[in-house]
Amino acid sequence: MPSKNLKVFFLGVGTVIGLIFIFGMLNITNTVAEAKTSSNDLRSGLTSEEKGTIALFKHNNPAVVYISTLTRVINPYTLDIREIPSGTGTGFIWDNKGHIITNYHVIRDNLTARVRLNSQKTYTAKVIGKSKRHDIAVLKLDVKNLPRPIQAGNSTNLQVGQRVYAIGNPFGLDHTLTTGIISALGRNISDKNINMDDLIQTDAAINPGNSGGPLLDSAGRLIGMNVAIYSPSGASAGIGFAIPADNINRVVPNLIANGRFIQPTVGISANDTANRLIVKELGITGVLILQVTPNSPAQKAGLMGSELINGDLILGDVIQSVDGKKVENMNDFLNIIEKHKIDDTIKISILRQGRKKLTLPLTLAR
Repeated sequence: MPSKNLKVFFLGVGTVIGLIFIFGMLNITNTVAEAKTSSNDLRSGLTSEEKGTIALFKHNNPAVVYISTLTRVINPYTLDIREIPSGTGTGFIWDNKGHIITNYHVIRDNLTARVRLNSQKTYTAKVIGKSKRHDIAVLKLDVKNLPRPIQAGNSTNLQVGQRVYAIGNPFGLDHTLTTGIISALGRNISDKNINMDDLIQTDAAINPGNSGGPLLDSAGRLIGMNVAIYSPSGASAGIGFAIPADNINRVVPNLIANGRFIQPTVGISANDTANRLIVKELGITGVLILQVTPNSPAQKAGLMGSELINGDLILGDVIQSVDGKKVENMNDFLNIIEKHKIDDTIKISILRQGRKKLTLPLTLAR
């Protein structure tokens, strides 16, 4: 009897232990399943901002291209000619006619460039227009069924603090997305390689290879083209610059039509060395007219150039504003003029003989 009870007892304990084990495994399985579900929920639970960023990238990424240029070199011993890479950068599709926009400094003096699409197919494109002053170049790709172009936007109403998105090929890592905000507007940068003003400053990571890539707003519209970074190390330091879309919208059609940027002429010669001299010696700010071209709009408007009489320099008119906008150097002056069309009439305010202020109408010509 005791042995039977004992046996039954042991069987009972084993059954209970077995049931406990089974239920325990079920609980573990349920816990793992719950963990997986929770993990999946986290993966699928994207915020509306994240979903918007993903959609923006997927929509615009196909229009961004990788650009590389080649330079021919001659082996001095064998006289063999071969091509070696000379530069890389980013570009983007401008329209449905195969025009691609990038920076001038990506292309420089090359007549052609290699363009690699998002499909990883590579083609040769012709350089059909470029402006070193604006650091903009236009390429033409004769390929059918290109991706849709980047949607054109403007930079008129940009605000410091608004969200921006940059797509490019930093360090050759193609189709990289970085995000940030507009840090400042109207920035000027100048060194031996570049002299540009009215730039957009952003903290979106911009690195070598991003040059020529689009800067987009939260609606995916083009608001700028990435052009330069400020960095002691050569890598992103949170200070990048982009050419405003309004400048691109003005310059690109001109380059497509003419192959170079053609702006209305005034008919004066001047330089910033002379401008700095009158600031230093006379405390007068503006653009000193050195010479006036005969039969030019400037001569017809009555502007006067400088003269050298018996070894004495007689200062000409000093342009201080155009259409009410202050002018301190040639860059200021040209930026205003190039926004006008041929046959537009502008008002030039000058200082004559260092004391007499005049405002003269001037009709621009080609």
